[in-house]
Amino acid sequence: MNIYVLTLFPEMITGGLSHSVIGRGIASGLINIECINIRDFADNKHAKADDYPYGGGAGMVMLAQPVYDAYLFAKRQAQPGARTIYLTPQGTVFNQQTARNLADEKDLILLCGHYEGIDERVIEEIAPEEISVGDFILTGGELPAMVLIDAVCRLIPGVLGGEASAVSESFTDGLLEYPQYTRPEVWRGRKVPDVLLSGHHKNVDDWRAEQSLERTKRRRPDLFR
Repeated sequence: MNIYVLTLFPEMITGGLSHSVIGRGIASGLINIECINIRDFADNKHAKADDYPYGGGAGMVMLAQPVYDAYLFAKRQAQPGARTIYLTPQGTVFNQQTARNLADEKDLILLCGHYEGIDERVIEEIAPEEISVGDFILTGGELPAMVLIDAVCRLIPGVLGGEASAVSESFTDGLLEYPQYTRPEVWRGRKVPDVLLSGHHKNVDDWRAEQSLERTKRRRPDLFR
């Protein structure tokens, strides 16, 4: 998968995704992430990509021109029909089903806002899908973009290494994941449940299914319903 990230802070993306599972996916060639610095497309000598909002108010607004030109650059690199996503708190809330849908794509273009947002005219021109990672405000779209990339890319075959890992995790079947344990068998007086030590695979599977249901009912009754 090729992912083109339009951002004012490319070092945030490259630094945050160069480790662990996603970093290995990049190193193995399963994932290619290209950060496109919106400032590079500014048509002024100071590479200014923002200005004061019309109508007054606090903060700055990202200029339409460099955002649009950066988008056109990414679009030329990407395959025809690549989905463009704008990370914004006004978008549809991201979930595991959305991650699964995006994992089937060949190319993605992600647009990261910053400051007080982006001039609405370029959003209207590009007409991206709008996705939010939750009902809260962050400084910019870089962290949400990394969340989306992580959730999507770990579903690409070969990235996790063990495909069973992605199948048994929280939200995969609409439920929270069951409790996990590892060595030692007893820690601070707390013992690993006997069923996990039994070697009886059906009993283990039944226990995990029961724990998953109970945990979802207790912690996320909205999902349980």
